[in-house]
Amino acid sequence: MKKQFIPFFLFLTIIMGSCSTSKNVSKIQKTPFVWEGANVYFLLTDRFNNGNTSNDTNFERNKKTAKLRGFEGGDIIGITKKIEEGYFDKLGINAIWFTPVVEQIHDGVDEGTGLTYGFHGYWTRDWTNLDPNFGTKEDLRMLVDKAHAHGIRIILDGVINHTGPVTQTDTVWPKNWVRTGPVCDYKSYEGTTACTLVSNLPDIKTESNENVDLPPFLIEKWKKEGRYEKEMAELDAFFARTGYPKAPKYYIIKWLTDYISDYGIDGYRADTVKHTEETVWADFKTQCDFAFATWKQNNPTKVLDENSFYTIAEVYNYGIGSGKIFDFGDKKINYFENGFNNMINFEFKGDAQKEYEFIFSKYSDKLNNELKGYSVLNYLSSHDDGAPFDAKRTKSKEAAIKLLLSPGLSQVYYGDESARSLVIEGTEGDATLRSFMNWEEIKSNSETQKTLLHWQKLGQFRRNHPSIGAGIHKKISDQPYTFSRTFSKNNYSDSVIIGLNLPVGQKEVTVASIFKNGTKLKDTYSGKEVLVVNGKVSIDSEFDIVLLEAISETK
Repeated sequence: MKKQFIPFFLFLTIIMGSCSTSKNVSKIQKTPFVWEGANVYFLLTDRFNNGNTSNDTNFERNKKTAKLRGFEGGDIIGITKKIEEGYFDKLGINAIWFTPVVEQIHDGVDEGTGLTYGFHGYWTRDWTNLDPNFGTKEDLRMLVDKAHAHGIRIILDGVINHTGPVTQTDTVWPKNWVRTGPVCDYKSYEGTTACTLVSNLPDIKTESNENVDLPPFLIEKWKKEGRYEKEMAELDAFFARTGYPKAPKYYIIKWLTDYISDYGIDGYRADTVKHTEETVWADFKTQCDFAFATWKQNNPTKVLDENSFYTIAEVYNYGIGSGKIFDFGDKKINYFENGFNNMINFEFKGDAQKEYEFIFSKYSDKLNNELKGYSVLNYLSSHDDGAPFDAKRTKSKEAAIKLLLSPGLSQVYYGDESARSLVIEGTEGDATLRSFMNWEEIKSNSETQKTLLHWQKLGQFRRNHPSIGAGIHKKISDQPYTFSRTFSKNNYSDSVIIGLNLPVGQKEVTVASIFKNGTKLKDTYSGKEVLVVNGKVSIDSEFDIVLLEAISETK
């Protein structure tokens, strides 16, 4: 959905005097936050940074687990500390998505890869409460406030499709809430939605509009915690306002959108979207928008801008080449028309095997035509993709260029920027992708520091220029390979020129299509400043990359 900006709220235009070397009047513009050009950092809450060691063990979760399948100590406070340290600022990150922090099942299960606890956050026991291993609601409030103070948006991860597995401690939800079979065969729409993802992962009956009572265990739990009356009053008010039946999906929608109205989060990444009916997400978006408007009304001094609430769909195996449609074989669904601004692009890591121009021109064409007003989230590695672009971390420089300079949103998976290993001996399945963040290597390893610096330079340039992710790509020349990106919306405009695979040392870049003679430019990769002469700039640097922006428009 297209975002509407109020010009005076989003940017300030200051008219500068003409100088003798420039033919045009320059402007300094404040960079607006544009979702379609966002640089998103995705992390596993439990595996990023341990900010509070006192919450590392709860609910007697002390059984011996398989390698990297237990809680490792990462928490909300740990993320907040890295925000305050400026780690994300230096990386050019302007949105953080972290795995669910709601209360998980208390016990562990073995799905064939060894005993596992719900460290990943996708095994919900109680949507209304935070898991103490991750932190408290006050910790979450502080995180959002600190992130917003740094101009960083917060994306929570929402699960509506399933509960956590059943254990001796964690009883199954009532039959009118969940199904426990059959296991999905993925051969049709029904074989993907009316089924369980795997054995012992109860599937919420999201197709149901039947009025259901709350599970007895949840009522008992809330009473013990002293919040039963409050929770029930809020549910009554929600159903009275919306007119929805008291069906399972609407309870969960209410619980998830509370985190918007209570804390002012900016977006949701929705998990396992294709495993529920698409109308669930249309209703979800409606209530997200209502909750966001409510939070803004109640917190006028904290409102960052006029951007709408943002939603990202995880529809496994969707690719940008499919445009707006996902095909189940017997049914085609447009998820963009059912509540989503964005879909995760599973096609990108394959496209990343090809040349820069193929990627950049393909994505610019798709996003500025068929998908105009929407976007995709590109990634090269993630928490559950067993075939990442660069598993052995031998192509970190190339990975950064292709991810951070491609049109669409970029998803930096924690440790992409520091070459955190994705191959961990002794692990089973996706545990190899989920090691703890390699902070010690960042501190002590010079090669890791060089890799991080490269990601920081590109990330900051992307954050400062919406044209990179949200703009129009245009090739300038093949040899040397240079291109421009341009973006304009309302009274804001942004233009840059980028060169890749250039000669080390002296290099000349044609810039006449964007920058007039006499314009002062900065190559932000090297820090060198140059002047446009005869439609060109000459730069002497030790790098084979140039990132050119007008100095007068530096944000």
